[in-house]
Amino acid sequence: MTHTSDLTKPDTIVLIHGLWLTPLSWEHWIDRYSSRGYKVIAPSWPGMEGGIEDLRRNPDKVANLGVTEIVDHYDQVVRQLEHPPIIMGHSFGGLFTQILLDRSLGAAGVAIDSAPVKGVLILPFSELKVAWPALRNPANRDKAAIPTPEQFHYSFGNLLSEEESRAVYDRYAVPGPDHVLFQASLANFNPNAATAVNFHNDTRAPLLLIAGGKDHVVPASVTRANYNLYRKSKAVTDFKEYPDRSHYTVGQPGWEDVADYALTWAEENAAAHAKLSQPVAATARPGN
Repeated sequence: MTHTSDLTKPDTIVLIHGLWLTPLSWEHWIDRYSSRGYKVIAPSWPGMEGGIEDLRRNPDKVANLGVTEIVDHYDQVVRQLEHPPIIMGHSFGGLFTQILLDRSLGAAGVAIDSAPVKGVLILPFSELKVAWPALRNPANRDKAAIPTPEQFHYSFGNLLSEEESRAVYDRYAVPGPDHVLFQASLANFNPNAATAVNFHNDTRAPLLLIAGGKDHVVPASVTRANYNLYRKSKAVTDFKEYPDRSHYTVGQPGWEDVADYALTWAEENAAAHAKLSQPVAATARPGN
């Protein structure tokens, strides 16, 4: 399958969920994009196919899951499609989206509140506070854990009431592999970090990085630092900040604005990228 030279408008959107969530977190986006004629697929991370209750009962099944295994899983999903899709990811799904684009996959990518790629050096207090329950003990590297309702309220539901945040928690929250937190947090000390991308990749598909100004998990300063790493690339990279949005931006009231902006941006930039990627036709010789 050719991913950089097909002028066909993308007909598929691939949605990648983040840590402590499942594809159910995209339920509203799936309905909205499907109503616009897209085939929308939201595969779970490998090993998480059993759903929320199964994961809550059996967290060990994903304890050793790492970044490379997850990205390879989505790599296979994308390569099986007839046309390059629009890829959108939230949180760690945003990191995976960046890696997939670096692999020359997708027609365009949108990374929402993305976990940082290797090279992002800033670590705001709120981000450390969210990750610290896992990172404080090296033995947690091979464990899977679910945030407490209180931790979830700080991490995801900080713009919701406690009752509203608890309802979101009960519907969506699941244990996630602490291993990916260690990989992202220690990436700058690892020469072979799984979270590395080539910032000078000039041929990758366009990338939009979306940040939330009230995000405790990935503050907007982290997303902006991630964006700045791409400055020397000729590939299209854009940044969009929503000042009053949290890490729960895919479900927080007003999510429709984010979803619509992401899709419009992806459609426009996918079309422009496909056109630029077409080989120049040979000029016919006189008399031919």
